[in-house]
Amino acid sequence: MPSVGVQLYSVFFKFLLKHRLQNRIQSAADDSSSDPFGVTTRPEESVAAPNPLFTDGVATKDIHIDPLTSLSVRIFLPESALTPLEPSTSGVYSGKARNLNNLAGSDLLIRRNSLGSSNSLLSHKVESRRNSYGYSTGSSSPEAGSSDVYSGYAPSSSSTGNSRKLPVMLQFHGGGWVSGSNDSVANDSFCRRMAKHCDIIVLAVGYRLAPENRYPAAYEDGFKVLKWLGKQANLAECNKSMGNSRRPGGEVKKSEVNKHIVDAFGASMVEPWLATHADPSRCVLLGVSCGANIADYVSRKAIEAGQNLDPVKVVAQVLMYPFFIGSVPTQSEIKQANSYFYDKPMCILAWKLFLPEEEFSLDHPAANPLVPGRGPPLKFMPPTLTIVAEHDWMRDRAIAYSEELRKVNVDAPVLEYKDAVHEFATLDMLLRTPQAQACAEDIAIWVKKYISLRGHEFSY
Repeated sequence: MPSVGVQLYSVFFKFLLKHRLQNRIQSAADDSSSDPFGVTTRPEESVAAPNPLFTDGVATKDIHIDPLTSLSVRIFLPESALTPLEPSTSGVYSGKARNLNNLAGSDLLIRRNSLGSSNSLLSHKVESRRNSYGYSTGSSSPEAGSSDVYSGYAPSSSSTGNSRKLPVMLQFHGGGWVSGSNDSVANDSFCRRMAKHCDIIVLAVGYRLAPENRYPAAYEDGFKVLKWLGKQANLAECNKSMGNSRRPGGEVKKSEVNKHIVDAFGASMVEPWLATHADPSRCVLLGVSCGANIADYVSRKAIEAGQNLDPVKVVAQVLMYPFFIGSVPTQSEIKQANSYFYDKPMCILAWKLFLPEEEFSLDHPAANPLVPGRGPPLKFMPPTLTIVAEHDWMRDRAIAYSEELRKVNVDAPVLEYKDAVHEFATLDMLLRTPQAQACAEDIAIWVKKYISLRGHEFSY
């Protein structure tokens, strides 16, 4: 059984969620018009401000990526990305560089498991690369970033070639379609934990919420971010080519060194953190609750897109207690319909707010993963890790979906956590529970099988 504190918090959470859902239903009835711009957070949501400094090992920044909607992302860049690569004389990265990277990873593990002096192990290594508050790595030039213009980490132009490339994780938050945000305090803490544990760049997606924007708005936003990631990679390559352009005499003009592809307002279209440190060919999708439904949809769309997404490649996905439902109840839906935090009647209300009225069905392809004709064959799906909680009525349908994947030889393990509840690894009150910490470590172990480069594999 969950602790007494969790049970009491669940009662308060359900009361608050029911009140918010009823307000959303009333507002949807009063205002039938739909604003395509939408909202990605609610006024009552506790949000964490972005911090472009590595104060706790992860720097963050917010980016609004679509001028026609409120779609945005928060980038979580781990400090391990600043570890420089040392190329050998033959142009291939030497074994010494690999050892340095593995050492940096072990330092991070030590720092993760200790609150004391281990944080100082890397401080002297990054001191020369990160000057106080406003300067970039290895440079104090205004072009690279100065305290007068931008108070945070900005990669220098000289570090782009030999910088360490990290895989990318697209994270979709939960909240029952109508609440939650990518910059909430709980989601910010969870994404920081994932960035440090997995040694990965996390893009937390701020998709549009219902009922202002119903299905398929949130799903389309998820796939739009994946395409934006590919566009950023291609723009970075073009930008690099422009920077390397030479005059007929073989000289490089000083004005051409820092050329950028700009938009109509003269702003650079290339996101510098991603251009310098991201490797989109190792992309992982992670969805929490209803965000898991979005992650699964984005995986299917990526399969359909194929090479059109190059260089982005989805190598794995993690579905954390997915928000699946169906007209035929499972055993867990019958026995635990009134379970902790999200009971079944409230989830049905959330689905009514999310799906268009004329399309509402518990067997809608967005709700039930087991209905036929839902997209590309399951055998093409990426490796899928499913996280479920013992006291979650949605558990059985998530397990059944994982079993269907395994039948077609997809690597699809299921991790079930005892005495855990829905959102046990992501709610702010539960982030420090043993189950939440074990879940984060288990996800990191599994994900690293698919994002580690040859010669950098981790052993466990």
